[in-house]
Amino acid sequence: MIIVYNWASMSHHQARAFLRFRCSLAALLLVLMLGGCSSRAAEVNIYSARHYDTDLALYDRFTELTGIRVNLIEGGSDALIARIANEGKYSPADILITVDAGRLWRAKEKGVFQAVDSAILAERVPSYLRDQDNYWFGLSKRARIIVYNKKTGIPSSVKSYEDLVSDSLRGRICMRSSSNIYNLSLMAAMIESHGVDGAEQWAKGVVANFARKPQGNDTSNLRSVAAGECGITLANTYYLGRFLATDEPKSRTMFDSLGILFPNQDGRGTHVNISGAGVTKHAPNRENAIKFLEYLSSDFAQALFAEGNNEYPVVGEASGPIRKLGSFIEDNLNSSLLGANQAAAVRAYDKAGWQ
Repeated sequence: MIIVYNWASMSHHQARAFLRFRCSLAALLLVLMLGGCSSRAAEVNIYSARHYDTDLALYDRFTELTGIRVNLIEGGSDALIARIANEGKYSPADILITVDAGRLWRAKEKGVFQAVDSAILAERVPSYLRDQDNYWFGLSKRARIIVYNKKTGIPSSVKSYEDLVSDSLRGRICMRSSSNIYNLSLMAAMIESHGVDGAEQWAKGVVANFARKPQGNDTSNLRSVAAGECGITLANTYYLGRFLATDEPKSRTMFDSLGILFPNQDGRGTHVNISGAGVTKHAPNRENAIKFLEYLSSDFAQALFAEGNNEYPVVGEASGPIRKLGSFIEDNLNSSLLGANQAAAVRAYDKAGWQ
């Protein structure tokens, strides 16, 4: 059974008091039925920035397998990180699930997570997709790829992120703001590959090729490319997966007008980012939380977790609509560096004039 609470308006004292009341009531009922129990022994409290029906199926299956009840609190990534940090030792959270390595890194820096020593997670989750100190673990991944208008095409010389500075793309590139976490993580990867100065020069070259001031999100920029308002953009693969999954004619027509290119296939590989999770520092149900993370690395959970947002699993092959985009070589840069280089990424974008 999954219990979902909307605690966005509760103070941490109210949330804690409510949990104590609910746990006490559950304990009383179990005592009456079984003659004794621990109020915390059979639950795990999850704070999640994901909002997909497939996740609910995942939680149900976990409860079926383990008898551990899942209590789910949903919210935005940054809001949940701030909430857990503010709740401190009084937080009822056992696990934080969020998107982007940069946000996972921020959560670690704010003291939200604790290290987890798990042989299962060490074996299942590739080392470059987890925190170097095992504070968080990647659970699904997405690639940030080049998308272009098929009608106008793309120069054959453009095969990498670095090629976006080509004069042949002058006035053709649409992008979202540099403050967006996806672009910050991409710049963090560029810094690791080319150094701060090299990455800044790359950003200046891309800015020189802008068709317009940075705006919108991945979806709106994809629509602009499809409409011919600009010729090329960057987008996360799950946005393309959503278009592939729909039966809505307008969206399918738009997708059919787009071409895709996985960058840097002759070099370091395409930039990937992750959704991931970690056990919170003051988790009241630590062992149950570790069991849940280990469960999420299983083949069954990996397929559902990834398909929920048209992402790639960190274990096994892609399934669902996203597999139609084909296979690619991915950059195996450690995801922790996407957060560690984040401040430098902000400064590089600012110096380059990428708003």
